[in-house]
Amino acid sequence: MASKILVFNSGSSSLKYRLFDLEGGCRVLTSGLIERIGERLEEAKPPSVPDHRQAIAELVRRLEASGDLRDESELCAIGHRVVHGGETFKTAVYVDETVVEAIRAVIPLAPLHNPPNLLGIEVCREQWPDVPQVAVFDTAFHQSMPPEAYRYALPEECYRTLRIRRYGFHGTSFAYLTRRVAEYLARAPESLNLIALHLGNGASAAAIRAGRSVDTSMGLTPLAGLMMGTRCGDLDPGAVLYLLEAQGQSAEKVARLLNEDSGLKGVAGSNDMRDIVARAEGGEGSARLGIAMYVYRIRKYVGAYLAVLGRVDALVFSGGIGEHAAIIRREVCGGLEHLGFVLDEAANIAAKGDQLAEIQSPSGAAKILVVPTDEELEIARQAARVVAELAGEEAPP
Repeated sequence: MASKILVFNSGSSSLKYRLFDLEGGCRVLTSGLIERIGERLEEAKPPSVPDHRQAIAELVRRLEASGDLRDESELCAIGHRVVHGGETFKTAVYVDETVVEAIRAVIPLAPLHNPPNLLGIEVCREQWPDVPQVAVFDTAFHQSMPPEAYRYALPEECYRTLRIRRYGFHGTSFAYLTRRVAEYLARAPESLNLIALHLGNGASAAAIRAGRSVDTSMGLTPLAGLMMGTRCGDLDPGAVLYLLEAQGQSAEKVARLLNEDSGLKGVAGSNDMRDIVARAEGGEGSARLGIAMYVYRIRKYVGAYLAVLGRVDALVFSGGIGEHAAIIRREVCGGLEHLGFVLDEAANIAAKGDQLAEIQSPSGAAKILVVPTDEELEIARQAARVVAELAGEEAPP
């Protein structure tokens, strides 16, 4: 009986994958990364991996050589990460032609991400035509937001015709964190109010009421919200107009500035938090300012989301920085004691990010948790649920 699920995260020049076996509770069999797809390492030579079709052929070779996947009959599903699902997709879905066209239709909202995501789906459908393909959307978890949270104060036509609204991202991570915290606390997700922080090179916050997203910091694109590695986060739209009009910069140049040269990189000269922390400890002013700005933005969102939720069961730190940077967790919580978030510094330092840890003081009103996220596992579980529903079976736990 087919019990294995292959999870794909297809980028423009890379292909991440992980193979799970549902028997034994989504056990990881193998994982890997194929990089530099279509890139020439030497000018006179062709790319070592010319395209995604060849990348998947290389993946098949690796899996067969290892013995982890002898043939496609062992696969019950292939799960694909898709960054943007627009307003169409509120859950993971079985991929058919209608879904492919719907993903293609929202490419203007995610021009850098959806095309390679879609390419991965199309190549897999050719390679394994009899294996169900499932699309799992980063935006889906946030489709539970109410209109007052997702609408912008723009004319109705901007929303109705252009679909300009807050969509939010990192939804697969937030879905995993909600389920994992509920399991850890032995509570139903519907009983939990959480403020979740996914802090990596990309960073966002989510207000989760009764297990469902009611607000999130990213917006129409992943540019909005928290300060990030290379992205600016929240910005006065007038600043963009000033760059375009008064400074005469092109839209392409401004987009590159906001996406690739801002955030921690723009302020502190690096998007590597480890490097910035080391330089800040050495007294470097720009590094100290970068950390201060980064932490200040997070605190503002925590306070705002506490006001939105009213009651919070846990403040959750996740993502590469959230899981591993004890100094950032300390600085964020350092100004939140009056809101009930009281850190235990010894527990904070002891938390290494490789497993769930409580880092709050007993005097605090809410838990503070460090929770390693696992988006690939969440994709595998959602794919398994879709396939089980198609077969009229009970989804695995």
